[in-house]
Amino acid sequence: MPVRPRRPSRRRIVSAAVATALVGGTFAGLLSVTTAKPRAAEAKAPAKAAAEPRPKTPAPQPAVSVVQIVAHPDDDLFFMNPDVSQSLRSGSPLTAVYLTAGESDGVNARPRDAAAAEPDKAGYAEARQNGIRAAYAEMATGSRTSAWDREAIPTAGGGWAELDTLRARPQIRLVWLQLREAGSINGDRPDSLHGLWDGRITALGSQRSAGTPVPTDFAYTREQVVDTVTGILERFRPTFVRMQDPSPGTYEKGGAFRDHQDHLFGARFAQAALARYAELPGHPHVGVQNYLGYPTSALPHTLDPAAADAKLKTLKTYAWLDGVHDCGTVAGCGDLKVAARPAGRGWTQTVRYARGTSTSWVQRDPAGGLHAFSVLDGRLAAWRKPADAVAWQGPVLLPGGGLDSGITSVTLPDGRTALFGTRTTFGGTASAYAREVVTSVQSAAGGFGPWLSLGTPERDDADGTSDISAPAVTVAPDGRATLILRDSRHRLTAREQRADGGWGPWRSLGGTEVYGDPVAATDANGRGYVFASTPDTVLAWAGRSPGGPLTGPAPTGLPPTTLALSASAAPDGEGVRLWFRKPASGDLRSADFSGTGPVSPVTELSGTGVAGFGPVSGGDGLLAVRSRTGFLATAPHGRAGARPVWTLEKFLFSGAPDAGTDGVAAIGLDGRLHWTPAGR
Repeated sequence: MPVRPRRPSRRRIVSAAVATALVGGTFAGLLSVTTAKPRAAEAKAPAKAAAEPRPKTPAPQPAVSVVQIVAHPDDDLFFMNPDVSQSLRSGSPLTAVYLTAGESDGVNARPRDAAAAEPDKAGYAEARQNGIRAAYAEMATGSRTSAWDREAIPTAGGGWAELDTLRARPQIRLVWLQLREAGSINGDRPDSLHGLWDGRITALGSQRSAGTPVPTDFAYTREQVVDTVTGILERFRPTFVRMQDPSPGTYEKGGAFRDHQDHLFGARFAQAALARYAELPGHPHVGVQNYLGYPTSALPHTLDPAAADAKLKTLKTYAWLDGVHDCGTVAGCGDLKVAARPAGRGWTQTVRYARGTSTSWVQRDPAGGLHAFSVLDGRLAAWRKPADAVAWQGPVLLPGGGLDSGITSVTLPDGRTALFGTRTTFGGTASAYAREVVTSVQSAAGGFGPWLSLGTPERDDADGTSDISAPAVTVAPDGRATLILRDSRHRLTAREQRADGGWGPWRSLGGTEVYGDPVAATDANGRGYVFASTPDTVLAWAGRSPGGPLTGPAPTGLPPTTLALSASAAPDGEGVRLWFRKPASGDLRSADFSGTGPVSPVTELSGTGVAGFGPVSGGDGLLAVRSRTGFLATAPHGRAGARPVWTLEKFLFSGAPDAGTDGVAAIGLDGRLHWTPAGR
């Protein structure tokens, strides 16, 4: 799908200057050092939104502004919480956008009562809205009956949307686009986001909820849906966007989607809107996080019991489990279909990022300076801290868009940095949608050139929805890199760099039921290691000699993990150390490897008092993790088995932290680089 900017971009004019500035220019604004006094969390309540979706004079931009885009009412509660509740507690603006009405078959009843219930799609859509309003009000204020102001707003696509504002916390808003849903996970339903994306229908109609202030029905073409979501982004000016996974993969037998088709294609519409929005001038830089949906059912749980219970409580409120009629409408006060199974298929016990879990995005240069890399506006964002400086400089945004969240960086033997990521391309037709690996290598002068495509091991999008992982990379002593990916068949594949700098063909490394992103590390002797999680254990690949080809997979005998892994050279210089989490607890674990087998017992570090989920970054003497509150937690790490003493850095961040010798870096939801110096 071509994503064309609607306004000329000033960024293109300065692209050459940006490339030069990567060598060391100073750009003010997007940097925070956590030694400074934290900003007040509560944002001033904005005035009532104007009907015009593109105000000429926007209100002052808050430090953090989050927009969530999901297909159905409840997708955010099942697949994005506890991140949602953490944002609500922070006091920052949050806007949840629901693409479809979620009307299903129109029956708001538990399965045992469905046969006797009369279908009412407008009424069921209203009941789901009531459940979402109750859930958000309860998370934000403690009372599920806290009042909302509801109004109709025109959209940039020529239709209407409902905007709900929480009266007690007016920075919390819900936007209902009220398009028809598919009504089936995988069924052939052309009248859906899927059909609209593929061009099987020319326009998708609305399904207004009962009681909505939206005055009339409407329909959107594919282009108008992108216009509409782009207009929502322009109106609420996010610094961070949460969205579903646009490439969840397919089942090998039969080719069915692993996730709901509305989740998949709703995410692609959001992705296209973000690409268009990135080309418009004058908005704050935007980071993006994707969330895994239905596939989480088959994977180990990530949340500790307290976090899982809190998430379940919110779903019970949405599901109107107590039956108390306190919403004032005849449609019902929540989603009774969910009331039959408020935990979903284990979804309230887990949350999992689809990408962006790499802990290798900060590198040291030969002069002792530090470089950090992330993705903002779909472009590489680079920060630099000279060796003799206290402050970081940046970000500078490298030309070239379409990057997915998460950057993997490695240091080459000559001291230069090589960057790897994935990029989404839309093309001119729906079938042209694809994700490819790209790389950019630092020049001798210090700058980074254009992104070079390394392709993809996938045959086409229809075969596996372009489902490839973020890249993992090992570097041989002679500078040759090996690129490793998980493909849509849940195996590892690799490309090796040749001596002339070119790349060989993709080859299979094997493995079965591999999920998440693989991680790689190189030991002090130049041997490469790669690790990947399955639902039951961890598989390992290793080079038998410095720079030698990876062999494996070998079973490690490790227990199940929550998938997010990190690896680095072992502190004693022998082999590598792998960090991971114990399922359903937040506890941290590590094991040392030499070859494909562990050479140390699993070290347990209790998560008591911190817990949380996601990758563990274990630098030289430092640990950094996401805590139960969503804040960055850091601790010095000494002797094996010693219980760490944690310090919370009170800001919410995206992706994974990076702990090194000098300190801990994290990218906040404000798009800023937050830095905690070692020894603080």
